[in-house]
Amino acid sequence: MASASASLTILSICGSLRSGSYNRIVANALPQLAPDGMTVVAAPPFDRFPFYNADIQRSQGFPAEVRVLADAVRSADGVVFVTPEYNFSVPGALKNALDWLSRLDDRPFAGKPVAIQSAATGPVGGARVQYHLRQILVFLDAIAFTRPEVFVSFAKSKVDEATGELVDEQTRYFIQAQLDAFGVFVKRLRKGG
Repeated sequence: MASASASLTILSICGSLRSGSYNRIVANALPQLAPDGMTVVAAPPFDRFPFYNADIQRSQGFPAEVRVLADAVRSADGVVFVTPEYNFSVPGALKNALDWLSRLDDRPFAGKPVAIQSAATGPVGGARVQYHLRQILVFLDAIAFTRPEVFVSFAKSKVDEATGELVDEQTRYFIQAQLDAFGVFVKRLRKGG
């Protein structure tokens, strides 16, 4: 955890590896939508993690990239996942990263406040990935933030793909509201209550 001052550092983890994905566009908008006193920083990449294999863990230890992401999670006051839904669930690369992090003795997500956002082209806005990710967070001992939720439905109509910007004002408002409330939640947990 960072220092007990009023400022917060929040790590954003995008579940999509595609640079122009709708979820990446949403994740890139978080720093400008964050409230005063909150800094949102992008997580180190996890696209080069090998598939989790206990044989690799035993024979070679944890890859350096895994430790870098784990350290970033540990040092942040909270984490925001911004992720697409793949086949009604968590994207494979993100699940793989979480599988690696979950095997570390000093579990980086234990006691960590976590919020979730998702963007999708359909009307549900990635709701199913959020429910599955919440199940994973239980195992990771993370503390899930529950309200307000952010489901960006019909995401194609809410972004400018040419500029890579989130342009829908209502969506921006919902994200700001979540980040405001998440900041209060994180500070409350810091104080032990």
